[in-house]
Amino acid sequence: MVRSAEVTGCCAPGCDHVAAGDTPVPLCTGHVVQVSEFAAEHVGVEDVLPGPCIVCGGRIGVRFPSGTLCAVCEWRFGDVPDGGLGAPRVDVVYYLRMRDATGDRIKIGTTANPRQRLGRIAHQDVLGFERGDRTLERRRHGEFAASRYPGTEWFRVTPELLAHVAVVAAGVPDPWALHTRWVSEALALRT
Repeated sequence: MVRSAEVTGCCAPGCDHVAAGDTPVPLCTGHVVQVSEFAAEHVGVEDVLPGPCIVCGGRIGVRFPSGTLCAVCEWRFGDVPDGGLGAPRVDVVYYLRMRDATGDRIKIGTTANPRQRLGRIAHQDVLGFERGDRTLERRRHGEFAASRYPGTEWFRVTPELLAHVAVVAAGVPDPWALHTRWVSEALALRT
């Protein structure tokens, strides 16, 4: 909305300057600059959330005039997911490492609930997650079949398997944070 071409004064209290002609609000150039600097300082400001994000537990948010979003999963702080829908299903292929008396090995498995599933499997390290279900898991088992322990989902550590895991984990310092983001994205798309 652009005001008419008539010349008016700045609407800021106590200001006697002429309003800029192309502003939607009658403000002088000095007050337009002040307003834009104020907005720049208060739009998209990263800050601590008032409480943990209910979707991912994140503590850092980004404040916008329309509300605050979690910096991890972008869930709007204060919004409540529809409890009647249940958690969204996000299938992952996981890579676990175990070093013990029987050797150094990696398990390739799949689950829709990695916290529960991995809690029941002895392992030392969660090496990574990739989004996928049994189809992807079977493909990975086929790719590394030469190093598979017969009748299990465990594989001998080979340079090829380590290279694949490095690609899966590239740029992801915490696989759990990646899984949290996938769940929150699925939740956001559903609601």
